[in-house]
Amino acid sequence: MATYAATTPPGELGAQVRKRFIDVLLQGLPALAEACDTQLLALASQTGTARDMQAHRDAWLAWQDQRPSLLAGLRQAWQGAAKPSSPSPAPRAANFDVLNLELLGDDVVENKIMSSRLAASLSERVALEWGELRGRLQELQAGEELPANDVLRVETLVQLMVEQWVKCELSRDSLVAVFERLKGLMAAQLREAYRQANTWLMQRGVVANDDLRARVKRAPSSAGLELSSQSATLMSTAQDLHSARTGLGSGGGRIEDTRLLTATTPLLRARARAHGLMGQLQRLLMRSVGDVPGGFSSGRASVLAGPASGAGSFTGSGSGGMGVAGGLGAGLQLSGVASEALAQALAQAPLLQQRRDGAPMSDVLVLDATAGGVAAAAGAVREKSAELKKKTSNPAEKATIEIVALMFQSILSEERLPPTIRVWFARLQVPVLRVALAEPEFFENLSHPARLLIDRMGSCVLGFDDNAIADSALEAEIRRVVQVIEQYPETGRRVFQLVHDEFQRFLDRFLTEKSKTSRLVSVAQQVEQKETLGIQYTIELRNMLKDMPVRDEVRDFLFKVWSEVLALSAVRSGPQHETTVLFKKTAADLVWAASAKPNRADRARVIHDLPMLLQRLRQGLSLLGVNGSAQEAHIKILSETLADAFLSKTEAIPQATIDAMAKRLTHLEDYVTEEGLDELPLDAESLEVMLGVDSTSLTVVVGGGGQASEDMLAWALELQPGLWFTLDHNGSTTQVQYAWRSERRQLHLFASLDGGSYLIQLRRLAAYLQAGLLVPQEEETLTLRATREALAKLDANPERLLS
Repeated sequence: MATYAATTPPGELGAQVRKRFIDVLLQGLPALAEACDTQLLALASQTGTARDMQAHRDAWLAWQDQRPSLLAGLRQAWQGAAKPSSPSPAPRAANFDVLNLELLGDDVVENKIMSSRLAASLSERVALEWGELRGRLQELQAGEELPANDVLRVETLVQLMVEQWVKCELSRDSLVAVFERLKGLMAAQLREAYRQANTWLMQRGVVANDDLRARVKRAPSSAGLELSSQSATLMSTAQDLHSARTGLGSGGGRIEDTRLLTATTPLLRARARAHGLMGQLQRLLMRSVGDVPGGFSSGRASVLAGPASGAGSFTGSGSGGMGVAGGLGAGLQLSGVASEALAQALAQAPLLQQRRDGAPMSDVLVLDATAGGVAAAAGAVREKSAELKKKTSNPAEKATIEIVALMFQSILSEERLPPTIRVWFARLQVPVLRVALAEPEFFENLSHPARLLIDRMGSCVLGFDDNAIADSALEAEIRRVVQVIEQYPETGRRVFQLVHDEFQRFLDRFLTEKSKTSRLVSVAQQVEQKETLGIQYTIELRNMLKDMPVRDEVRDFLFKVWSEVLALSAVRSGPQHETTVLFKKTAADLVWAASAKPNRADRARVIHDLPMLLQRLRQGLSLLGVNGSAQEAHIKILSETLADAFLSKTEAIPQATIDAMAKRLTHLEDYVTEEGLDELPLDAESLEVMLGVDSTSLTVVVGGGGQASEDMLAWALELQPGLWFTLDHNGSTTQVQYAWRSERRQLHLFASLDGGSYLIQLRRLAAYLQAGLLVPQEEETLTLRATREALAKLDANPERLLS
């Protein structure tokens, strides 16, 4: 339990920490307003279509008019939400029931959808600090979860911001436009507010309990997971609203089904197969066990349920099952609790333990991690299911036991899995059966945590034989995962969710922990940052110089060369490092020096400053690896341009304009956006030259595959690290494992067993998937294949369900 000052009641401590939290955020409101001001002004200054330019100008004028009202309203809303006396801290930010959606206005729904989408990008950035504060407050509140509308939650804060924005008659589109600029600043402010709140509670003796039992008994602790589930429901709701408005009604579902079944992309075809498989399972159960209610096909939330998994992450992505929210459970009349005799049998079920774990125990079935051990495990699974079925007369429980047993028989017969791993999987039969009995959703939802865990562990070991996997860190992690699940049988799906998240984090480390791979990942991440900044800096320089009388030679140098210097210096040293700031000033100095000098004072200044300017230009070119004759060629062109400007009698660029450009350049990162970013230019030579990497074991895939469609691009973005593929590159076929993707998901790394690595950009990756040059070794996830094989056996002999 938490300990805290005895003189201060827990409720008062909670109220005080919320007030302090909001006070920190309110101190940052002026900075947020300035960021909005800057971004909207920049948008209003851009050229584009007449419609876009008018919309940007209207947004800027509306902001100028409503800025005081918005800040006052947001301050009042945040402060009001933090007051303990309020019966509902954030009444409009409260969760709503999609079943009563008709009672809510469209504005409320759209505000909720928008706030969930915006909050998702913030939650990922503050998950660590928020998780710590959440744990302290739960201990303070005797383990109770924080309300969904608690002001400490990111989604509540953003929801209130959206509401105040709309209340001031500012458009939602304008908020989306400025939020890209705001989220970095807001994330920093939130982290600081959470940090101060944690420090304040810690000083008063409030500590979070990190015991595993406490963690698995709570709802999943990841803010991102919590938000993604909510967002999935909201996005589904939005689609339903759209269908209703366009008059599709129930026919929209049939149109979608037809589209899936006639899909031409692997992503949609796989979803259609998963859809059909779950429907086949339901029909079989209706025939064998009982009638499934007609509401079975009316569910909507689970159509978009959970993260993607397996088969290059397209098999289970988004399909959920047949969209049932409890349909199978109602049809099978499962109460969520196993009958007494069956529960006792499950509690006494022996474990399957590998021999090397230690001395045999009387209640442990000892198995070897060999092919013989796998066969014995399969026999034990069959015997255990027969024994458990004798303990119940409930047909639904008998059916559940049989289906789970057949699924595990299929998994244990999967010869592509090393025997070591299959024996560990055999030990999950009873824990999975407990979950399936308590949650019939397991048979409907391909994103159920138990399914996801088995699928992820299975997919990442497909490329290893038993010699490679035995006693490895990966095998040790799978062993730990299984043992944790066995240790806490009463926690159900929560422990599966917990260890699934932990396994994901382990994979991120395991796949890149080799020194060569780790170095390559570090370099590739820097390359992405450098190339991204180079493009963004070029775009911003073009915007700054578009109305200035700057010579073409200087424009080309700044756009094609100096933007690269600025980007590389920002990556290596930091955007505000004195060297980077000096290079930014050099750009402004060069523009001024290359402009006309009609008076004697300006010419004298040029003569005085020119040696230092040329020295800084040479320093930047050297940083970029441009030396020798190549460097001299650039300097010669610039020197001749400066000499022409020295003699020119035309009008000079005003000093105020140069000063404004220099000021903007100093904080250039505050103005760049994601607009204009597409495929990053990259090759093996640039990796080696720019960042000093030996690329002998690296292949940079820069061609082939043709032009990818947007569907294939979406598939590429869903790939999960750890999956195995067959890569056909330059006529050579290689088995590779997806090891890493960059922060912006522009660069992707695949590793082969012989130590080679393949770096590929996003659109090239999508093109390879589309052309069949990169083929997943799994067409279906492990549990989906197991379900299919179980169905084949049950279809041939349905009476075994109840025998």
